[in-house]
Amino acid sequence: MRLHLKASKLYQREIESGKLSAMNNRLTQAQLSQIVAEVERLSQRRDDELEPEQVKQILQELSLPPELFDEALVQLRRREALAVQQRRNRWIVGGVIAAVVVAIAGTTVIIQQNQQALQTVSTVQSQITLTKDGSSILTEVNRQTSPLIYYRVTLKDAPIGKRLSLSCDWMNPRGEVVHQNRWQTKAIDKQVWHTYCRHQFNLAAAPGTWTVQMSLGDRLISTTSFIVK
Repeated sequence: MRLHLKASKLYQREIESGKLSAMNNRLTQAQLSQIVAEVERLSQRRDDELEPEQVKQILQELSLPPELFDEALVQLRRREALAVQQRRNRWIVGGVIAAVVVAIAGTTVIIQQNQQALQTVSTVQSQITLTKDGSSILTEVNRQTSPLIYYRVTLKDAPIGKRLSLSCDWMNPRGEVVHQNRWQTKAIDKQVWHTYCRHQFNLAAAPGTWTVQMSLGDRLISTTSFIVK
């Protein structure tokens, strides 16, 4: 503090005497305060530092072998470098963990959004037909002619740009699944979407009431029953 006051008074006298008239030598009061603070810091640092010979002398006074000074200094530098590296590694690991957390959170949000979009998908029409274009609607199937039939379903609120994983289970009158279809649609380009699955009947098919079910993932979205003769 005394050094700061002396410097301030000296600065004031220099200004009054005109010795700081040169533009490149002029300092503001704030700059002077900063210079004084820096000088005090450097002076304190110099006072805190010891020359190697001083350290060795201290070691002798403590009855410690001064010849081990160099080795001790090397070990000290190594521990300091190791501490710096460990701090750097902690920062790196922390950054990686943060990045992973962000990635997981982003993935979770995307999955939730996709699941919510799939939950809105429903059906507006389902029918058994002889053709995949929807003509020749059937309520009964004659197994004698071994027909190939289609189960056509019209979806609504289909998520634009997504592909849907669909499946069909064809069940006989005893509730046994005798045939399955699994497929993935093309990228949805309109919210009302037509899709279908198919099954080939033969003489071995059990007569009675059959059921076909369409599922979106694990969610049942459509069921239709029909007669097999």
